[in-house]
Amino acid sequence: MAELPPYFNIDPDQALAELGQAGSTAAFEEIASACGRGRDDLAARGMNEAGAKQLRLFSTWEITKYLIPVAAAHFRRVLKSNPDLPQGKSETEGGAKWFTHEEVLRLRSHFSDEGSKSKEYRPYRPKGQPAKIVAVANFKGGVGKTSTAAHLAMSAALDGYRVLVVDLDSQGSMTSIFGGKVEDEWQTVFPLIARHYAEAAQAENHIRISRGEPPIAIDDTLAEALKISAPDLIQKTHWSNIDLIGAQLNLYWAEFQIPVWRMAARGWKLWDALTDRFEADGILDDYDIIFVDTPPALGYLTINGLAAANILLVPLGASFLEFDSTGRFFDMLSSTFRSIEDSENMAARALGRDSMGFEWDAVRAVITRYDGAQQAEMAALMQAYLGPTLSPHRQDFTALIGQAGESVNGIYEADYRDFNRETYARGRQTFDETYAAFKRLLIGAWRRDEKGLG
Repeated sequence: MAELPPYFNIDPDQALAELGQAGSTAAFEEIASACGRGRDDLAARGMNEAGAKQLRLFSTWEITKYLIPVAAAHFRRVLKSNPDLPQGKSETEGGAKWFTHEEVLRLRSHFSDEGSKSKEYRPYRPKGQPAKIVAVANFKGGVGKTSTAAHLAMSAALDGYRVLVVDLDSQGSMTSIFGGKVEDEWQTVFPLIARHYAEAAQAENHIRISRGEPPIAIDDTLAEALKISAPDLIQKTHWSNIDLIGAQLNLYWAEFQIPVWRMAARGWKLWDALTDRFEADGILDDYDIIFVDTPPALGYLTINGLAAANILLVPLGASFLEFDSTGRFFDMLSSTFRSIEDSENMAARALGRDSMGFEWDAVRAVITRYDGAQQAEMAALMQAYLGPTLSPHRQDFTALIGQAGESVNGIYEADYRDFNRETYARGRQTFDETYAAFKRLLIGAWRRDEKGLG
């Protein structure tokens, strides 16, 4: 007789014995505490003795293959001729030289100043143009949103760009990747949004007082927020040219507080909060690229991130459910931003002002965790329907992803000596190609702005 499926003949008394105690709010606390201890244990494995994350070193082979476009022999000759430049350290006598990321940036600067003008030692950014803000969003979890944003940030940093990462997700995964320490909501974007509202409320109060109407209350929270600017919230990371505005669980309360503020001051343009604060605080001059990791929901924080963005990237897997969910995400984006535009333009027409409309330099969906052997047909179908909106590059799933996830690192933080070079090169290639596709969007958008074609 064939063996029965495992869901037949389950003994009720044995099932009862295995059931354990009933769940409770106290049990939630115990589970959360256990996860916290495990998270701290895993995170500590990537930290140095001081309890901070530390970026690995980069070898001459890696620098000349991926980071600075010079031949290895010429690289060594330049270092020998310039003893004031970083010389690297060898782990064994006569062994390969290894350099910190900060030293790599110094070497890149030297080659840019002294090397061939036909080579790209520094990445393109036209003078006088502000930083580009890149939002990575999708309201379906598990699509590779945070890992895509993190790896693009690391790619851009290795390319020489100055990068700011903004975590809007109260789960704080991006913050963990970059080793951020966030105690409460006052070290997140929350005070920037609160300040933007407080300033709008103050402006409206001038009008209310002149009409003899009661003013909007500026409570202690808002008074404190008025003292805070974006640079107060930025923390350094273990990457020399990546800074962070982190997130933690309390940030989620912004989703409840923002509609309360909106009811009190209906003229407050809440969707402009991040845009206006970054511009007012000089953030768009201090950095080249700002990556915004959004929550897996279309709430007020996500709306702020999307409204601030110049480029929108939407990661998704090559499956029916993710394709379907992403279509619904774009439908909600259309409804949400159309509603804002209609409301604002109705008021603008009444006051004789110009109408407004949201606009992005580029919007692209990106297939992540791609398995060509299993998903080629589905990916081709998605490409046929989405056309140029779907990036033709598909980010393959590689063994490097799993290894990096286990050690709370990004792919570019993995030491290639844990693999053989060929395996590392193949695994890394898909992420380099993802960055190349993004960089074409970035450069194209800057060039369009520079030529005044926007």
